[in-house]
Amino acid sequence: TVTMEIASSLLGGVGEALLKRQGPPLSPLDAIRTYAVLEDCVDQLAILGHIMPVSYEGKRDAFSVDGEHINEILINQKDLGTKYHQLMDSRAESQAKIPTELGKITELGRQLQETSGELKRANQLFSMAAKQMTLPPDHLKKVQADRQYASDVIEETMDELLTLGTFQTLLRAVNMEKKKRIQMQDIILREEMGRKKIRSLQKQISDVKKEKEIELQNRDEMIAYLKDQLQEMKAKTDMENRYVKKDAELQMAQTQRKCADSDNELQNEVERLRNQTDEEIRVHQDIENFLRHQLTIIEEKLEYWMEKYEKDTEAKQQELNSLKASRTADQLALQELAKECLLCEQVIIEDRKEKEHARKKIEQDALEMKSILKLQAWWRGMMVRRFLGPYKALKKLLEEEPPPKEKGKKGKAGKPGAKKKK
Repeated sequence: TVTMEIASSLLGGVGEALLKRQGPPLSPLDAIRTYAVLEDCVDQLAILGHIMPVSYEGKRDAFSVDGEHINEILINQKDLGTKYHQLMDSRAESQAKIPTELGKITELGRQLQETSGELKRANQLFSMAAKQMTLPPDHLKKVQADRQYASDVIEETMDELLTLGTFQTLLRAVNMEKKKRIQMQDIILREEMGRKKIRSLQKQISDVKKEKEIELQNRDEMIAYLKDQLQEMKAKTDMENRYVKKDAELQMAQTQRKCADSDNELQNEVERLRNQTDEEIRVHQDIENFLRHQLTIIEEKLEYWMEKYEKDTEAKQQELNSLKASRTADQLALQELAKECLLCEQVIIEDRKEKEHARKKIEQDALEMKSILKLQAWWRGMMVRRFLGPYKALKKLLEEEPPPKEKGKKGKAGKPGAKKKK
């Protein structure tokens, strides 16, 4: 990495100076100066190629050497740390004792300073060792290839400067490197996007796995629960079957006992019904004899009532005929009375209409008289106020009179009102 940084800085400095210049070829003096700078760059790249730690290439214990060196530095740091803590503790103890041990305290201070300096040096060594760790062979090969490529490009540019005075080779190399860098950046971006997508997919896969595991766990729990339920149902069904079997046996025995009891009851009922039929037959005969005796009595009574019915119907028929004759006479009299009533009602209605007409006529005459009086009074007032007709002379008298005082005006103003009232 250090070698690549140096090479890129050299190429960057020279490349920027040359890329900024556009136009015709360089002058011989500028070409020689640029050639010298590029030659210096080639020498520096050659020196870097010799400095690189190529001696570790192909060795299996290259990384173990660095590990042993770092372990030694860490052990040394640990020992120095324990020594520093021990010195700090002894210094604190000596300060707490008699002040006569001042020489010992100064000695401990000097030892503390030395220990702290050694710790700082150990930290510096550790940081330098971490920076100068052996690179893997692939990295070293890549660094050597980049260095050799930069050196070849610079040499070709030097040859072009000496022959043509231009640096198109360097421009092409720089443009090619820019394109490679852009392509590399695109590849890196795509790789990062692919990694992010892979991470998201891995996260989704892990989430799905967790969900599936949870679902499987839930299903296992459900299966266990259903198995328990199945066992319980089996036990319940066995108990129910035993219970149903015993219940059926008991019901069968109970029904058999009930059937035997019902047979006994039916036999007793048959005996009782036989006795009842015998009794009913005897009672029926007694009732039949009684009804025959009553029938003869009723027939005698029927003959008596039939004769009486005929006699009563003849008498009632005669009464009905007499009533019908009286009814016809009464209807005729009623019709005559109805005609007279209609005549009276018509006369009364006509009399009422005449009285109502006379009353309305009187009211109309009174209303017309009142309206006429009001019109006459209004017309007289208008004649007085406007001095019409016989009141024209009054207007001339009022114009000839001098204007009276207020009291006189009030009195004169009251006179026409008095005349109006008349």
